[in-house]
Amino acid sequence: MPIVHESEVIRPSSNGRIQPTLEVSNLSFAYPDGHQALHGVNFAIGAGEKVALVGPNGAGKSTLMLHLNGLLHGHGALAVAGLPIVKENLPLIRSKVGMVFQNPDDQLFSPTVFDDVAFGPLHMGYPEAEVRQRVTRALAQVDMAGFEERLSHHLSIGQKKRVAIATVLSMDPEILVLDEPSAGLDPRARRSLINLLRALPLTMLVSTHDMLLVQELFPRMIVMDEGQVVADGETAVLLQDVTFLEAHGLEMPVVGNR
Repeated sequence: MPIVHESEVIRPSSNGRIQPTLEVSNLSFAYPDGHQALHGVNFAIGAGEKVALVGPNGAGKSTLMLHLNGLLHGHGALAVAGLPIVKENLPLIRSKVGMVFQNPDDQLFSPTVFDDVAFGPLHMGYPEAEVRQRVTRALAQVDMAGFEERLSHHLSIGQKKRVAIATVLSMDPEILVLDEPSAGLDPRARRSLINLLRALPLTMLVSTHDMLLVQELFPRMIVMDEGQVVADGETAVLLQDVTFLEAHGLEMPVVGNR
């Protein structure tokens, strides 16, 4: 894959305002079978914000996330760091959107941890010395230094999730997008993940059903249902509205459930 330089990408015209890290404007999408999965979705996320994306199964969360690095293409406008998510920009967009899937085995396919974390920088054309620096830095960020020569498929699920996060951190993303990061983790691994996400100084959009995680880590919550954003506001406020939560397939978090 060739190196993509900032000067080669399409940018929107400047209107003098500060661009958010992620901007979604009137996004709609229908699958080939005619199912309308998204209906005019709008939101923006500023630099450094940690935002939870919640809603029942089938709400459109996964469909939305697949638009953020161009895996799906709907009607509307999306931009990351001011760059429209269009075909010409996709190589650079995909380095700026750190997408971490629910199942780390979908993301870890190389023989060793080093190879997995080095894959993105290598295919962006960075020289070997910089690739090694990026791998070392990314593994240190997720507390997996020293695991470079370990076989990825021999790691625990918690360790695999950390390495999966490192594979995108090695690309220096503008935003980290995670799908159900706490799924399948035991309490110790879950707590370790929460501490990791809290410490990372990155903009985040995290899709999850783990409402205790939302309550603890995300000051802002976007609620989706039937392909629409039905609420976007302070987590502490939205979690107090039991009637609203029940109407959209969510539960108030109760300490002790985990």
